[in-house]
Amino acid sequence: MKFQVIQGDITERRADALVNAANTDLQMGGGVAGALHEAAGGAIQREADQKAPIPLGGAVETDAHDLDAEYVVHAATMELGGGASEESIRDATRNALALADELGCESVVLSALGCGIAGVDLETGAPYIFEEILAFDPQGLEDVRVIGYQQASFETMQRLAGELRDTQ
Repeated sequence: MKFQVIQGDITERRADALVNAANTDLQMGGGVAGALHEAAGGAIQREADQKAPIPLGGAVETDAHDLDAEYVVHAATMELGGGASEESIRDATRNALALADELGCESVVLSALGCGIAGVDLETGAPYIFEEILAFDPQGLEDVRVIGYQQASFETMQRLAGELRDTQ
């Protein structure tokens, strides 16, 4: 399916679901997870705690609470304190999209799952995410956006998405 690369703060985006780069224990301490926790309020962590742990590569939803979305989909690319891999990024992306679609979402915003705190370089990890999005066959999901917080991340993802689309 098609997707867009956008720049900005995921906590300020409107979508049916925002996808959190999570760990298997669903602890929302730093990075994208920490930002979502801070913006959504403490109830999101309490709800996530009730659903943890989840398998590596798995996805689970919580209410978005104070965010401008219906759900936050937590996609586990790493164990707490560990790192991500190609397999965990691909599985988490695929499972996050499938869950959002199953929930009836028409729009999602994904962060660069597994990149950053999880240790995979954006140049390496972003194509895994993009390939999984392109291969996904949705039932109702129409609008998929991948967000880069910093200008440099946005530009890197835009370039990588363009290169991937050129080979399709």
